Amino acid sequence: MRKTWLAATIFAACAVTAALPAAAQNTLKMAYALSTSSHYGAGADAFAKSIEASTGGKYKVQQFANSALGGEREVIEGLQIGTIDLAIVSTGATLNFVPETGVFDIPFLLRDLQHARNVLDSQIGQDMLAKFPDRGIVALAWGEQGFRHLTNNVRPVKTPADAKGLKIRTTENPIHITAFRAIGILPTPMAWPEVATALQQGTIDGQENPLSVITSAKLSQVQKYLSLTGHVYGPALVLMSPNVYDSLSDEDKAKFKEAGKLSAQAMRDYVDNIEKTGVEQLRKEGMQVTTDVDRTAFAAAVEPAYPEYYKKFDKKLIDAIRDTK
Repeated sequence: MRKTWLAATIFAACAVTAALPAAAQNTLKMAYALSTSSHYGAGADAFAKSIEASTGGKYKVQQFANSALGGEREVIEGLQIGTIDLAIVSTGATLNFVPETGVFDIPFLLRDLQHARNVLDSQIGQDMLAKFPDRGIVALAWGEQGFRHLTNNVRPVKTPADAKGLKIRTTENPIHITAFRAIGILPTPMAWPEVATALQQGTIDGQENPLSVITSAKLSQVQKYLSLTGHVYGPALVLMSPNVYDSLSDEDKAKFKEAGKLSAQAMRDYVDNIEKTGVEQLRKEGMQVTTDVDRTAFAAAVEPAYPEYYKKFDKKLIDAIRDTK
């Protein structure tokens, strides 16, 4: 009797162990560069909750925040080869794979958050998402970071003359780099995980990012001055590995697309909130904030860069974005 019970117990344990790999295949790895308390974290949480609920727990999402699986370029390459399943990234990284996404990074092209969202939700934005599969990536939805602003440790910046000569970290984004050079800033491309140390050591004077990043990354601890330049709108993208997506049923594909939309909305909600509360938070944390930036002068300073942008992107596309209501 005891032998029979023992054999049954061993058989049951073996059955559970044998089932583990199959269950593990349904735990999907999602990577992003910022903390779990950031807008990326909000988007990842919304995605994870949606996909687990809609599939009855068939798929779960394990989050890897703070560049735990590498910088954004490495993460996108991981999506292509299937070592990473899901990601939230900036267009600073995607333009190396889908160059057309760089059009949204043209300075002062998008007027405000509503204009930017209308463009991304329009046929313009949806056509852009459709270009990703040709590069071995599935784009589920447009997320958001907000408008980018300038921080530094040297002086307050109100005009382009104030910014001239500052050594500012940028993404590996030639669209941004061209604009900063036109202003007289010394752009320094650098991977995000290196930025805090470079600021502390004085290797760079400052950086530029949306309030959503400046607050969540606690840049007030390493930067003294914030200027609300709003020079560039920062989209984000919810991406997926085709290795996983192509294996799904049509029903499950629709659930992942819906999770992508909910992730994007969570990022927008986060940005809306931080746009209202972020400046006051950063002031309380000790930053000196310049709100009356001469954006007209900055826009004029980058105007000479536009011929370069027209070489990279169809002028009709740029005009269509500008004319979107």
